[in-house]
Amino acid sequence: MSASSTQLRAGFIGLGAMGMPMAEHLARHGYLQAVWNRTFSTAEAVAGRCSCRAASEPSVLAQDCDVIFLCVSADADVEHVVQQLLPNLRAGHIVVDHSTVAPATAHKMAALTADRGAHFLDAPISGGVEGARNGKLSVMVGGDGELLQRLRPLLDCYSARIMHMGAVGNGQATKAVNQVLVGGIAQAVCEGLALGDRLQLPREELLQVLQAGAAGCWFLEKRGETMLKDDFVQGFKLSLLLKDLKILEQMADAMNGRLPLVEASINDYTQLVERGDGDNDISGLIRLKKEHLAKTS
Repeated sequence: MSASSTQLRAGFIGLGAMGMPMAEHLARHGYLQAVWNRTFSTAEAVAGRCSCRAASEPSVLAQDCDVIFLCVSADADVEHVVQQLLPNLRAGHIVVDHSTVAPATAHKMAALTADRGAHFLDAPISGGVEGARNGKLSVMVGGDGELLQRLRPLLDCYSARIMHMGAVGNGQATKAVNQVLVGGIAQAVCEGLALGDRLQLPREELLQVLQAGAAGCWFLEKRGETMLKDDFVQGFKLSLLLKDLKILEQMADAMNGRLPLVEASINDYTQLVERGDGDNDISGLIRLKKEHLAKTS
């Protein structure tokens, strides 16, 4: 496809907490042509705000658009959508997957789209809902570097940093590393703040002094205050982190290795999901940490 980035027509599939603002950023820059979401009323609402088309099926986007972005929940969802796109994919089409899935899934989707003459980039994202809303996401990309360069103006619409990590699958491998850190940081921050609460330290002062020192981090800054108020509505659903952690566990098993921190996090988040807290932000882990401290008192 010889079109320049300013001529590329973009479609977006998956209008959740992350995907919706990303699609809206593309619309503001004049790229968005069509959207699809499992709940059609959501697609209609976004289409109305963005002056684009709400597609009845994912396959319609392959008719209207040159670039199709995906931001869905799980490996099976990615494969289902790509399978629906395949009949209408043609030479030069580009599929960019912003979902978090296994590297093996990225390899499989790349092979399927290549059979149609289309291109595939695995481009998972990090930065939270705030990053998506503010256009400050970090994007880790696997696939053809020249293709990425052509797509940068579109990715720039919602990204603060775009990093080419190598071949297809390396984007998801990088996201796997990212999620080990996310899980570990959440463990430390939640346990630390649970201890601070148990010691009855002044909350505002505690957060300020921690954030100013070596313990300062994005998670503490964005979630410290809300978690101490038992507010777990905003942010990354803990059921989704649990899904990502299980991918990490499978990757470690394939290497005949272990990720003990990931294993501990899986145990904790499984308990919370089984309680019905799966839609809570991952900072809801502090509830479990507080219970552990109460049992030792």
